[in-house]
Formats: sequence, structure tokens, C-alpha cells
Amino acid sequence: MTPAVPRSTEGAEQLLRRLEWTVLKRLDGLLQGDYRTLLRGTGMDLADLREYQLHDDVRHMDWNVTARLQQPHVRVFTEDREMSAWFLLDLSPSVDFGSGEQRKRHVSAQFVAVLARMLTRHGNRVGAVLYGAGVDTVLPARGGRSQVLQLLHALQTRPPTNGAVSTRLDELLNSAAHTLKRRSTVFVVSDFISEPGWEKPLGQLARRHEVLAVRLVDPMELALPDLGLITFRDAETGEQVLVDTHDKGFRKRFARIAAEREAALGQALVRAGVDTLELSTDGDLVDDVMRFTDLRKRRSRSQSGGALPAHLKSSAAA
Repeated sequence: MTPAVPRSTEGAEQLLRRLEWTVLKRLDGLLQGDYRTLLRGTGMDLADLREYQLHDDVRHMDWNVTARLQQPHVRVFTEDREMSAWFLLDLSPSVDFGSGEQRKRHVSAQFVAVLARMLTRHGNRVGAVLYGAGVDTVLPARGGRSQVLQLLHALQTRPPTNGAVSTRLDELLNSAAHTLKRRSTVFVVSDFISEPGWEKPLGQLARRHEVLAVRLVDPMELALPDLGLITFRDAETGEQVLVDTHDKGFRKRFARIAAEREAALGQALVRAGVDTLELSTDGDLVDDVMRFTDLRKRRSRSQSGGALPAHLKSSAAA
């Protein structure tokens, strides 16, 4: 019997074919073609105006027409047949970490492959901006399976980032702001272990584009098991420290600090106005994507049923 090829050594064609038969096939069945539930914000053209109806999305209210006609009106849009999606990929040293069979970098590559192929199969274009010690690669948005393979090949053949470097996500986000000329769906794929300063450019990017933060996590970053004496090495600075994970007090302090960091990061992403999808190295990609899709469906229903301002309620009910 031929031994299985380790996933980390798969070529781009092998990886994409495997994901098409496993992850993508399952997603097709679960989404039942409704992939726009995940990929909303695809670029909209104003088609018409009409009176407000119950459950219309109040974000599409045309306040000027409403005030002029004294009757609530909403804008009606048609979606572009083609959309552009961009992957802003943090490939700094910290994404090489993984406490189990997979590293965060491998999870990132699989997510990119699945989403990029899902998009290109429907005639859309995908591009990417790659960040290591800095922004070093930009793949212009193109369509087709060959574009997905080129993106995967670029990810798989990158040399490791050498030297002690600190991640600056603001550089990636600011570079993307200058690169993306047309409104797009943007996936920021990162563990968000970075120097401060990325929150503002992320919020600015979200005001022009539909932005999704795809956060890469590993269970050991949140809680330490009892492993005895182990050496921790900071992937970005190279600093090493010997710790006793058998010490229950140390594990509690670690968990507390991790929880505080999680809360601060969550609040920063909310302030930036972006949705967040978490991908864990020990998780199932299909389950993660479907859980996020269900969240967006519930949020969309909640928003479309939102209440009108008080001074318009009587007009809408008339």
C-alpha cells in the first residue's frame, strides 16, 4: 500500500483536487448554491426606487426621496454579474505555529483554495496581496482555475521569513487600500498577532469594501495543557523562555491573559466594522464556514426586519 503524501508536501494541483472532492463538494451540498450568503457585498448598481415595504433593509433607505415625497422609499439594486475578491494574506512567522497536525499556514492555504475556487467557478475574479517581512507579492485579480493554482503555488513555494521581524498588519492593509481600485470582497487572513496600528486602516478599508477578518487560531494559544518543562520560542523575535506548564498557577495566568487578549481583539474588530470568521488548526473547515454562514443569515434577517425611525413609522404603516 502506498503511504499517504503528507499534506504539507502536496503540490498545488494535488491540494486543490483534494479540496474540491472533500471540502468544496460538501459546501456545495450544504450551501445549495447560495454562496452569496457568505460572499455578500459583491458590487451593486442602483436600478430603481420604490416605496418601503415591511422587512426591507433600512440601510437601503433613500432619505432624500423619503423627505421630498413624505413617504419612505428604498433603493433597489441589481448585483454585478462579476465580482472581485482579494485575499490579504499574513504569512509572517507566527502563522507557522501549530500544536497539532496542522499549522495555521496550512489552514490559511486550504481556506484560500476553497473560497477562491468557489468564486472562480461562478465567473468571478480573485487576487491576493502577500505579506511576510513586508508586502512582497501582489497577484492581480483574474478568473479561472489556473489563477487558483497560481495562488496556491505562490503560497507553497515561499521561502520562510528569516530574521527577527515584527508583524505590522497596517502595512498590508495600507498597501491593499492603494492596490484595490474597485469595490471588492476582501478576506484578511491573519492570526492578528501584530504590532498596534492596524485597527484604523482596517476600518478605512471596510468603509470602501466588504471586509471579512479570517482569524487563524491554535488551541494552545488560548490554554496550555500540562506538558511539564517546555521551551517557548517567539516566532517573530526568536526569544526563548523555559516554562513549567505543570504549575497550575502559571496555566491559569496564561489562560487569563489569553482571554483578555481575545476580548481586546474582538472589540477591535467590531470597532473596525468587520465580521470575523475563526479558523482553528484543530477545526473542520466546512463546519467553520457553515457556522459563519448561518450567523450572516441570522444577521441579515435581523437587519431586514429592523425598525424604522419613529417619525417614519406612521408613514410606512399608511
